[in-house]
Amino acid sequence: MKAIVCVKQVPDTSGKVAVKPDGTLDRASMATITNPDDLAALEAALRLKDATGCEVDVVTMGPPPAEGMLRECIARGADKAYLISGREFGGSDTFATSQIVAAGINVIGIGPEDVVFCGRQAIDGDTAQVGPQIAEKLHLPQVSYVADIQKEGNSLTVKRMLEDGYMMVKVQTPCLLTCIKELNEPRYMSVNGIFECYDNEKHPMIVLDYAALKDDPLIEVDTIGLKGSPTNVFKSFTPPQKGAGMMLTGDAPAADLAGILAKKHII
Repeated sequence: MKAIVCVKQVPDTSGKVAVKPDGTLDRASMATITNPDDLAALEAALRLKDATGCEVDVVTMGPPPAEGMLRECIARGADKAYLISGREFGGSDTFATSQIVAAGINVIGIGPEDVVFCGRQAIDGDTAQVGPQIAEKLHLPQVSYVADIQKEGNSLTVKRMLEDGYMMVKVQTPCLLTCIKELNEPRYMSVNGIFECYDNEKHPMIVLDYAALKDDPLIEVDTIGLKGSPTNVFKSFTPPQKGAGMMLTGDAPAADLAGILAKKHII
């Protein structure tokens, strides 16, 4: 059995978001982190490993510096890492990205008991599209917004979050799950994990470039990269900061508030 975890390196939006003059994100000048929902997906896979002894593989698509994020995943407990990287993949939207990552997962291979874990969505795009698209392209059953997972033989019983409650879903493996950050509390990197994460004999770092994936039916010139992306970001910008709030004190704050709103012609 194997757990495959899709992770993404994203800009740290807790600080200042840098935007280029053309309206696109200046990713090179911003600090990066592992997408929070993806850490929940990794933790879910690691708990499955704790319970069953399965192998945990992590995979990402990104530039060469994303290797550092994958090493951190290994330090948390993952066994093997795959970095999908190549100029041909640049400019991919969610559709093209899912094509490429699905092809990478085909290289890794999916067995009858395997589970693919993804985060619900990435904080830099918030589309929640890539995970479900990967499932469709790999012809896997999927459950999104996963809040709890229980394994029972060749099936998983999953609690799926809804807007007004939860639903219980039983799904057969192989399958794909997209995880919400409320699913668990991700573990820290261990000291031994930090020492061993650069040991390629114990924990291989495998780079998959265009040449490694080009024979997959999903990889065609018009389905990857900028050319294969039917959508594009028109503009990114930092929202203007809100003004300072006003604290009302005294015996009749409600009346004072009504007076202020009346002066502003709001009421």
